[in-house]
Amino acid sequence: MRLENTGIEDSIVDLRPLDHLTGKHAFIRAGQWDYERVTYDYRIGSQEKNVTYYIRIQGHAIEGDVDKGDAVIKLLTPLLGKHYYPHGVEYGEAENFPESLVERAHTLVAKVADEIQHYKK
Repeated sequence: MRLENTGIEDSIVDLRPLDHLTGKHAFIRAGQWDYERVTYDYRIGSQEKNVTYYIRIQGHAIEGDVDKGDAVIKLLTPLLGKHYYPHGVEYGEAENFPESLVERAHTLVAKVADEIQHYKK
């Protein structure tokens, strides 16, 4: 599910402050990057058997190199996904997300978006 109108989409931010502020809000990049792309995930446990939810903030380098740490990242529309073990994460609009989870996702992304405003290029 796309989380529209969060204020993050199309923001342009240097990688180092982006890593810092997303980490401050428990969005983890870990090994989810390559030389041109980054992905930050926020994991939300579920009472459902073998189901975990993820809020995902993605971006791509418009300058520099993620590996070298000098990239300038343009952020995309955040996503809310449902991970079905062992099949993977589904982001489709056909997924059924509890309204409280959608509200929580918007709130968490809004906090990151507020801080990004201080670092936007």
